[in-house]
Amino acid sequence: MTVPGVILAGGLARRMGGGDKGRLMLGGQSLLSHVITRLRPQVGDLALNANGDPARFADLGLPVLADGVADFPGPLAGVLAGLDWAALSGASHIVTAAADTPFFPADLVSRLSDAADAAGVQIALAATPGPQKPLRHPTFGLWPVALRDDLRAALATGLRKVVLWTDAHGAATALFPATPFDPFFNVNTPEDLARAERMAS
Repeated sequence: MTVPGVILAGGLARRMGGGDKGRLMLGGQSLLSHVITRLRPQVGDLALNANGDPARFADLGLPVLADGVADFPGPLAGVLAGLDWAALSGASHIVTAAADTPFFPADLVSRLSDAADAAGVQIALAATPGPQKPLRHPTFGLWPVALRDDLRAALATGLRKVVLWTDAHGAATALFPATPFDPFFNVNTPEDLARAERMAS
């Protein structure tokens, strides 16, 4: 199925000193440009979840969706903003990707959809192998528009941890290989950015 995509860039990037982490340069392109290049072929419509003045992203040509919940409550608020946006076009699901993760798989969307279908559920999260159990990457997921009011109510109670909400709905896991490196490696610090440069080269 073709689903809309939402890039999650609503965080504060404290470990990078603040600002728009997605604008950091990697191999001559911004992190956001890398993410857009990977996600656009996999989805239908594409939007960016970000807070503050949306005009600073005008060059991307994407709708900018602000959190509808105050005080930067985390990725679930961005998911909800995406679900509300997708509901306007009658979409049944969205897929999300983080703005600071430039190497995620080119088959992300199809494998999330396959995992949800195989399990007979509406939500699927990406994961890579861990030492004891799969390591989930909850900013990379397939989310149903039908559960947006449930998510809104959960956020209103103070819920912030993504997997607490997804586990309550029996989310499936789409397992991706982590060789030669974890494709969901994300840039949180200057050291991470230097590592990403080495990975890109």
